[in-house]
Amino acid sequence: MGPAGIPQQMPQQAGERPARRVVRHLGADDRSSQRVRIVDAALRRLATHGLRKTTLDDVAREAGISRATLYRTFPGGKEAVLAAVVETETARFFSGLAVVMGDAGDLEDVLVAGMVEAARRLSEHRALVYLLTHEPEVVSPWMAFGGMDRLLLAASDFAAPFFGRWLEPDQAARAAEWGVRIVLSYLAAPTRGSDLTDPDQARHLVSTFVLPGITALRNDVASSATQPRRKQ
Repeated sequence: MGPAGIPQQMPQQAGERPARRVVRHLGADDRSSQRVRIVDAALRRLATHGLRKTTLDDVAREAGISRATLYRTFPGGKEAVLAAVVETETARFFSGLAVVMGDAGDLEDVLVAGMVEAARRLSEHRALVYLLTHEPEVVSPWMAFGGMDRLLLAASDFAAPFFGRWLEPDQAARAAEWGVRIVLSYLAAPTRGSDLTDPDQARHLVSTFVLPGITALRNDVASSATQPRRKQ
């Protein structure tokens, strides 16, 4: 391997035919770039026309490709495109959170950063907002019963390691779930003074309600650990 992990051509041995050198420009001809192009086109259509009025022809036209090219990239058709949209946007969402939460200097900062970034990304996501407003039945399976459980588990598993810098693993997991529930509940039913996209309001919420709860959790764990065990 050469610099930055780039494979280098092996020395030619006597009698061997010269190896064919392949130069790849990442993001130019990579098939993944075609997928992203289609996903972004689908997102633009969803943000303006919703799911019911979006066809594969619409997506192909928006992406500037033929329907045949779209099907070669996504043989599964519309369902496959939608699955790729969810997968890609989820990855983008968590990547953005990782950046701001990784820069936090203490537990309060990481809670505030995570809540603000999550609230901002969700509330400003044009496709999601359109669907919630005009076609809520598309989103509701993800927000109820088993769908909500899976959502909470995925978000909590992601956030817990960031809280783990200051909390024990069990405490970090519970704090992460609290944070996720707070963001979802406040976005679903906003109240006065609860704009989590505003860092000052988010910090007030965290310092007033969330951190005291985490402190109580810490104290409960510490108290349990120091109490003498009863004789059997």
